[in-house]
Amino acid sequence: MYVAQRGGKHQDAKVLSGFDGAGVLEVIKDYRGDTFRAVYTLKYAGTVYVLHAFQKKSKNGRQTPRRDIELIKQRLREAEQIAREGKQ
Repeated sequence: MYVAQRGGKHQDAKVLSGFDGAGVLEVIKDYRGDTFRAVYTLKYAGTVYVLHAFQKKSKNGRQTPRRDIELIKQRLREAEQIAREGKQ
């Protein structure tokens, strides 16, 4: 997140699929046998909005669970609203 705040893109950050042009990125890191993900966007006025951070628990595939995707979508809508209200 620090790299994003400074205007850069971390080497492990990649576009999260399914958000067509919304500028949603995720960083995936493994630590002591567990996988952690942080999802964020920079789309609104250069501000970093952290949309979700979680430990990936499923051992079945790499796909982000539907529950987490829905939460990310909801928080992205909220970030957009906050950004719009800040411009007024």
